[in-house]
Amino acid sequence: MQIQPHPPAPRHKISRVEVYWTAVTYKTVAIYFLLVFAVVMATLYLVYPDWYSAAITRVERAVGAGATRAAALSRNQARFVNLDGSVQVKKANSVQWADADYRVTLDKGDLIQTGGDGAARITFVDGTTFTVKSNTLVTVEQNSVDSDSSTRVGMHISSGAVDLTTGTWQSPRSKAEVSFSNAVASLHQDSRAAVRSDPATSDNEITVAAGGADLSRGDEHVEIGKYERATLPAQGAIVTTNVLAPPDLTEPVNLQPLIDPDPKHLSIHFEWSAVPDAVSYDLKIGMTSMFSRIAVDKTTTATSLDVTGLDPGDYYWSVTATDSHKRESEPSEAYKFTLVAEGKGDDMLLEVDGTELHGNVVEIIGRTEPGAALIIDGESVADIGPDGHFRYFTQPMARGSQVIVITGQNRRGGTKITKVPIVIP
Repeated sequence: MQIQPHPPAPRHKISRVEVYWTAVTYKTVAIYFLLVFAVVMATLYLVYPDWYSAAITRVERAVGAGATRAAALSRNQARFVNLDGSVQVKKANSVQWADADYRVTLDKGDLIQTGGDGAARITFVDGTTFTVKSNTLVTVEQNSVDSDSSTRVGMHISSGAVDLTTGTWQSPRSKAEVSFSNAVASLHQDSRAAVRSDPATSDNEITVAAGGADLSRGDEHVEIGKYERATLPAQGAIVTTNVLAPPDLTEPVNLQPLIDPDPKHLSIHFEWSAVPDAVSYDLKIGMTSMFSRIAVDKTTTATSLDVTGLDPGDYYWSVTATDSHKRESEPSEAYKFTLVAEGKGDDMLLEVDGTELHGNVVEIIGRTEPGAALIIDGESVADIGPDGHFRYFTQPMARGSQVIVITGQNRRGGTKITKVPIVIP
């Protein structure tokens, strides 16, 4: 018997599986999320308007508080506004000295030291400025702002000389102090003084040229007025004496630009007021605001003097009076002037990108041509980048409307003067 084989079972046909998808970008997800969020917030506003308003207020306060803290931190720092020659800084948390530059901010405990050719001007949060003379060592002692806008700034002089100027304070509780040896002087607002400290002899003195100061050493307390000097000998009580008043400068006026085709042969007329009991006057013209480099030093019995032979640039001038006993006054407040060679045309790039207020100090940001020289309100701009971008901090300015004058000169001899209006609140 023959067995027929069974035919193979038919195979079931497998259906094709097809998968479809849609690509969704992150941008689309974000848009849908924002739409859903907007719908939810709108619903909450309609259903619970009081709760919605309170929540928004809390968020705004939190953001504002963070901004205020950041602003307070930025304001609560002192900085260099002028540097010349050898100036070094040792931060409170460091053991090494570093060269000072305009980007360095100063805090409590920082040390500043100037060399024989060095000088520095430092501005504090309340507008008080300390001019650190050559061969001087100082320490930042105080730099704080309280919630009521009262400020407290201070510096200790270990050796050397410092001139300081205070501005107008927002709070009567504000203080500006300078200490030396075992004494502390607290200056009044709108005051100007010069402090000298000699650790070798332990003799110290402070001379007030404007306003007043309160001096304390142990149980001794002395008030120092305008044109008075307090001497603190190593042994004995504090001695207060009157000093000769410095002359008032008249011409050229402060921040005056002098533009001439041939500055080298331009005769510049300097004039000042007469001082009672003075028999002679010493005119100094410096190439830096701290007079660390002197271009002209002349003595005259008159109250005016003509000077020629100055190269283009920024200059500072001051006059000291001397009486018949060879006693000298403090130098007058320095005035600034700019001597510029007139170019063939106003064909240079000079743009101001913006300004920012730091108390009563103005930060100016802009750009000019690479290699150009800039003078702002009589002071040379040192921080100019290779691409021409520059950043400059003015000296403390008085409240109200002010005009900042920027004078530039490029390598082709072209000049440009730009005026920046600013309001100091």
